[in-house]
Amino acid sequence: MATFATPDQLLVVIDPVARRMDGEAVRIAKDVLSAGAASTKVCLPEDSEEFARVLARRGSRRPVVIGDDRALVRAVSLLHRRRELAECVLSVVPVGGAMSLARSLGVPAGTVAAARAVLDGAQRRMDLLVDESDGVVLGALRIPSAPTGREESGVVAEESGAVTGAPAHPWLRTCQSLVRTLVPALPLRPAQPAPGPAGPTRLRIEVDGETLVDLDQPVETVSVTADGSGAAAVEVRPVSVGAEASPLLARGRRVTVSGADFRYRADAVVSGPVRKRTWTVWERSWGLTLPVGAEPGDQSLG
Repeated sequence: MATFATPDQLLVVIDPVARRMDGEAVRIAKDVLSAGAASTKVCLPEDSEEFARVLARRGSRRPVVIGDDRALVRAVSLLHRRRELAECVLSVVPVGGAMSLARSLGVPAGTVAAARAVLDGAQRRMDLLVDESDGVVLGALRIPSAPTGREESGVVAEESGAVTGAPAHPWLRTCQSLVRTLVPALPLRPAQPAPGPAGPTRLRIEVDGETLVDLDQPVETVSVTADGSGAAAVEVRPVSVGAEASPLLARGRRVTVSGADFRYRADAVVSGPVRKRTWTVWERSWGLTLPVGAEPGDQSLG
């Protein structure tokens, strides 16, 4: 752990999804932060563009994100692209739907405890996985990209970075409700299965230039996680024929995946399709305020 945090000037950025999903938790977090900091500036961005502008104009204030995992990843991504992660320590109070990443990093689950950690905690420097297009992975990378939980369902980020979600304005929800009352209900169609690979996934996986798996060996899953030692831990599970195949394990600073079009899930966001992507470990490149003595747990989202 680095130097203890002290009550200082905070920039509290409240994600719009958090405001819609749990306004009471947002209010509690804001009250705790305002009472404990020397000065608090609260911002309520309405979209990702305004979120970026607010963060870029933070000045000397320490940014605190009230939101879910996607809001945390968005903040780290913006600061990384501006090359400002080294000089900025982020804090987060998890509020919203997807919060498993923040918890796995060591952030308290309770709203009050997380807000107190912002005020009384200490900075921990962490490794980051960065791809060639400046995309970041804070926790775990998974291939294939099929969601494993309710929090990720329906959330897909293409190369443009767009994310689907709930309607952005209350009046839009009102109009949708009115339309549903006026238009006769259509017969329900059978639920469609979640999109996934049509057959075995064939990928070439290289770790520091050495081929771990080639295209002739189909795989079930691939996971890549920065293990906190300046390297990435890679686990590849080959397709089993008869007896279960043992996973292939490797560690390295640079991981390249290539082959037919594939999607990947980085933290809580699905990206792709791509034919090749390389991730490099940036050691101790970003800082997060955590309770004193907290240790990040398993950063896997699976």
